[in-house]
Amino acid sequence: MPCDYSTAIRPITDMNRDSDLRYMLQAVDAADAVRGSTAPNPWVGCVIVTDDGTTFEGATEPPPGPHAEVIALRAAAGSAIGATLYTTLEPCSHHGRTGPCAQAVIDAGVARVVVAVGDPDPKVSGGGVAALRSAGIEVEVGVGADVVADQLGPYIHHRRTGRPFVTLKMATSLDGRTAAPDKSSQWITGPEARTDVHRLRARCDGVLVGAGTIRDDDPSLDVRHVAGVDPRRIVLGTAPISAKVHPCIEVGGPLGDVLDELGDAGIVDLLVEGGASVARSFHEAGLVDCYVVYMAPVLFGGDDGRPLFAGPGAATIDDVWRGRLVDVARLGGDVRLTVEPR
Repeated sequence: MPCDYSTAIRPITDMNRDSDLRYMLQAVDAADAVRGSTAPNPWVGCVIVTDDGTTFEGATEPPPGPHAEVIALRAAAGSAIGATLYTTLEPCSHHGRTGPCAQAVIDAGVARVVVAVGDPDPKVSGGGVAALRSAGIEVEVGVGADVVADQLGPYIHHRRTGRPFVTLKMATSLDGRTAAPDKSSQWITGPEARTDVHRLRARCDGVLVGAGTIRDDDPSLDVRHVAGVDPRRIVLGTAPISAKVHPCIEVGGPLGDVLDELGDAGIVDLLVEGGASVARSFHEAGLVDCYVVYMAPVLFGGDDGRPLFAGPGAATIDDVWRGRLVDVARLGGDVRLTVEPR
């Protein structure tokens, strides 16, 4: 599921020994290495296997660079004749910033193509597979589909809805507080959790906070502590001219319209980092696709600290929001909880 941010190694099962799945998982790993850098294009991995077992690998480059299949074909340098090509997403069949990958695969003389999932983009949506089969290439679809559907979940969501996949990230004490009454909050969680936040930030292509957070904390919202590309920085409201967040996108209005605007701007995977009013607004509107909560073993010990959400909550137990726990991970002395809406 796209809401699963666990870094656990995939279990070894009888299926994993199947060569098709093994090469597809290699392509999944190649795609994971470029996640966060390819939007609005999907993060795709490709592996080419020749008759003698030699492998060539590729992953989608940032726009306007080539897609994964073309990168792998270039690495093969003419050795793809009669080979099997594994790709996590159906090869494109239309002209965009680049030429159609399906035609490049055909021209390279590939004999067999294994695809994990079809592309929901209306410009492709079965056209790539149809083009390959029309050219006499054997095509199999569905190998590793469950893994890839999770990995490409935000992209699939974006193509189906026109909006980015929204992850709401929060950090809290055991008693549900994010800051002291004087607004001081650094640091509730430890270094391992903070590093994980930067890892999460690096895999998203947009990060959004409210103007109040900018005024109170002046965050830079860049990627540190891990290797990765800085996401596009988005402020709900107006950021002071001297704020570290610049250059940024400033947005306002109904949140649904904001998400439509960001989706049109090519934001596929959006991380919302707060604060409490922004978190409540997204949550109350039902616009959160995934909740990631970092919980530290600390207690403020009263009811005057700043809560996760601003404003009144559920009036009765029957009205409380209930989600589904996807993952629990220990990060140093802290815990990360990943929850998705039911």
